[in-house]
Amino acid sequence: MPSFTALARELSALCAVRCEAAPAQRLGGAGGSESYQWPCENGTLFVKVGPPERRAALEAEAAGLTELSGAQALRVPWVLASGATDDAAFLALEWIDVAPADSACERRLGAGLAALHAVTAPRFGWGRDNTIGRTSQTNGWMEEWAEFFRERRLRPQLDLAVENGFGKLLETPGERLLESVHLLLGGHVPRASLLHGDLWGGNWLATADGEPVIVDPAVYYGDREADLAMTRLFGGFGGAFYRAYEAADPLPAGAALRSELYNLYHVLNHANLFGGGYARQARGMIDRLLAQLRC
Repeated sequence: MPSFTALARELSALCAVRCEAAPAQRLGGAGGSESYQWPCENGTLFVKVGPPERRAALEAEAAGLTELSGAQALRVPWVLASGATDDAAFLALEWIDVAPADSACERRLGAGLAALHAVTAPRFGWGRDNTIGRTSQTNGWMEEWAEFFRERRLRPQLDLAVENGFGKLLETPGERLLESVHLLLGGHVPRASLLHGDLWGGNWLATADGEPVIVDPAVYYGDREADLAMTRLFGGFGGAFYRAYEAADPLPAGAALRSELYNLYHVLNHANLFGGGYARQARGMIDRLLAQLRC
């Protein structure tokens, strides 16, 4: 348990407002951090707290939120402070009161995501590494998308899966898949769009006035279809969202096949974080992708 007194002292100094000596409540935990509602004299903070070794990950999250905010496409929480005490790292964000999302909010989310993806870079990657969940995510710049996705996304996850004991299931077909990424993406030359990077249903919320907010990013510049693919992986996005996105910026032919390739990254990550059921799911995805090459 971190020293809440020390955290309160740092929060008060960095936010220039007196914060209570301890949070009001724990909200949950994910990605190696715990989240808290923390009262201060003029309102409330949302504070993520992790062990000291999580400092770089929380600083990268703060940088990602700042990058997304600069696009002025979708609301993200304001970053108020990031730092560390002797026994904890922390990230303080504005507190946002949430409400159920309706179809109008989903339409705003779809249109806003298309606007976010219209922000581009000359290459694929980002200026710093970050994390996807608790897993390191490397973002070194590359000129070619297929090479970036193979070397910065799939290969590290497959290597980690072998280290985690899934080599018999995944290593040989995984190597064949890595050799085939350029074929699976043949002719597809996307722009390098600003991505949320971890856009599942739990990483967006709605305010009381129906404004969508995106949270917990794993930012980089990549194929916009990678964000859209993940929205379909675990659910949480309705038809209004997809119709609004397509109306703003329709997807090109072949997006469904690429969606499975892009989602393999996240399923492999879940295998490395949570275990074998996801490893078997990843093997099924690899087999289906390789089968496409034999058609």
